[in-house]
Amino acid sequence: MYRTALARTHRPRRFDEVVGQDHVGSTLRAAVDSGRVAHAYLFCGPRGVGKTTAARILAMALNCPNREGGEPCGECDSCERIWSGRASLDVVEIDAASHRGVDDARDLRERAMYAPTSEERCKIYIIDEAHMLTRDAWNALLKILEEPPPRVVFAFATTEPQKIEQGAAPVMSRCQRFDFRRVSVTDITGRLETVLARENVEWEPSALRSIARRADGGVRDALSLMDQILSFRGDAVRIEDVRQMLGLVDEDRYLTFFEMAVARDRPGVFAFVQELLDDGTDPGEFMRGLGDALRTLLALRLDPDTEAVDLTPESRSRFAESAAGFSAADLLRQLAAVSEFEARGVLHRTSQQRIQLEVLLLRLVSMDSTVDLEELLSVLGSEGEGPGSTAHPPSSPPPPRAEPIAPSAASPPEGVSAPETSGADEDPSAPLTPGGAGAADAWAAAVTSTPDLGGAAIALRGARVEEWSAGTLSIRLPSGLRESLDALLGDPERSAPLRASLARELGVEEEGLRIEVRDDRSHRLTSREASQQRMDRWTARDPRLKEAVEELDLTLKE
Repeated sequence: MYRTALARTHRPRRFDEVVGQDHVGSTLRAAVDSGRVAHAYLFCGPRGVGKTTAARILAMALNCPNREGGEPCGECDSCERIWSGRASLDVVEIDAASHRGVDDARDLRERAMYAPTSEERCKIYIIDEAHMLTRDAWNALLKILEEPPPRVVFAFATTEPQKIEQGAAPVMSRCQRFDFRRVSVTDITGRLETVLARENVEWEPSALRSIARRADGGVRDALSLMDQILSFRGDAVRIEDVRQMLGLVDEDRYLTFFEMAVARDRPGVFAFVQELLDDGTDPGEFMRGLGDALRTLLALRLDPDTEAVDLTPESRSRFAESAAGFSAADLLRQLAAVSEFEARGVLHRTSQQRIQLEVLLLRLVSMDSTVDLEELLSVLGSEGEGPGSTAHPPSSPPPPRAEPIAPSAASPPEGVSAPETSGADEDPSAPLTPGGAGAADAWAAAVTSTPDLGGAAIALRGARVEEWSAGTLSIRLPSGLRESLDALLGDPERSAPLRASLARELGVEEEGLRIEVRDDRSHRLTSREASQQRMDRWTARDPRLKEAVEELDLTLKE
């Protein structure tokens, strides 16, 4: 037996029944009641949030003989015809997706010149999917939109107002624009409860919340999903049925995975994914739910009493217990990784969804090996400090002195003599004087301790020490930084403080020091390389930190 869809059967008949769009309904109701109705409206927003419904209610209100306070009665013959979409001489609905050409627009313009069927009525044209109209079609409508006939109202509905703005900008100034919002999960759930009560159907609150979340802000989508569930089991709406029909992943799956992540059970990932696929779980649906589950964990980790998550008391307790096994920073990084993975659309473009999913989950399980370097140094302590002291790697002060290094045994460039060093042997492999630092550390310390470097500071910090040989320090720059450094080194007065600091750090005489700049136009320093360089410098200064990094397989957290 034929059955009318819930979205049609329970379509609102009054402005105050349009869910989640009070700002639109109250304004239109007041306009009708005060007689200040505009000649053209542009209703914008996502699909299924009430744009066309609001246009129909506006048409009902303008032509209802029994309206009160700007609201239509919803029961008279005029209201019934407009509400049901039946033929009405004064209300015309046009689908712009199939009537988008200039000839259609001209026909609409000519029809709009005819007066309504009576003096008390208005003629309303509802144009759905208005962004589909061509530029020529909009041009054909511009004049009548600017100077419409008496008692004629246009209502354009669109999901993509930016296309109208790009292709027919003058139209925007001729219409009153209303932006419809996505409807909240709470409001959609309330609407579903109202509809099911009218249909005499029992429901479980968790089932309605799952439907509302899947609807993604659209009431019509939620009602269509409800129709699907009721066609499977018409006497009640149960969470088990919802999960089965919509392919939703049980929250136990996510809690199981989080237990694996806490335990760093990398081998278990393969069995976990295998079980998911064997049960027929869609990888894309699992990914969508994983992002929501991580968001829930993070919210509860930051505030156990937060109202930003919609969970039953039992589920909240279980998720809060799972969240306690992570730090907020770990959860944030995991959520960022999942968001990036979904944004790249990997699962939709690959034929090996299983491998892509396993790689991502392995990354998440391994991600807790990334720790805060300051916390690690705090645990390790610094040399000479008592228990409980905290050692923070300085971001700007000069780094600790390391053991002296030897200049390279390579011959000096032609015309450049090796500098004399205080107390050093003639052997080129002899170490520098005590107090000298490694070439890379010496460069970093000199740059850090030299004031007033101006714009060249960025270039100096981005430089990479390649060689220290016979009084010449060779550095290489990432692409694009050469010009500012040349300007500094080419000015003896400006570069004097840097040269003095560098000579002091290297333990050589300033007069014999030469800085050679090698431009690397083929290489651009990446954030990963920069992080690795910082980690290398810190581990070189502290053997305990180096040992911890190698033993625990740590990476630098920005």
